[in-house]
Amino acid sequence: MAAIAYFEGTDSLILSTLVTNGISTLPVSNGWDNHGKYVNHLGKKDDISAVIGYIHKVIPNPGMDLKPGDILYSCRAYSIPVILVIPTGKIENAKKILGTIGDYVMLVAPDELLDETLKCLQ
Repeated sequence: MAAIAYFEGTDSLILSTLVTNGISTLPVSNGWDNHGKYVNHLGKKDDISAVIGYIHKVIPNPGMDLKPGDILYSCRAYSIPVILVIPTGKIENAKKILGTIGDYVMLVAPDELLDETLKCLQ
């Protein structure tokens, strides 16, 4: 069975749509919000098809000795696609904020999240 990991705040209707389509969901944490399993503890045994959530969940606060790539390290190590929701028209700003990890993650507007998530399951 396919599984999607999601950060806190992900649209509940999208998560409910996934579940009613037979796709399981797993809450994940960025390491400080304690929402679910720490995203950097994901591994092959979790069989996650993608990680989804809003961009602010992978942006550390100033003064933290972390970068977005550190938070998503496990996703890169295990080739788990990451889809981050951003405001429409803000792709270039988001890529600057994300730095080198910006080329690895998929940036989508809120109305594209479900479709892009489903594509990861095909």
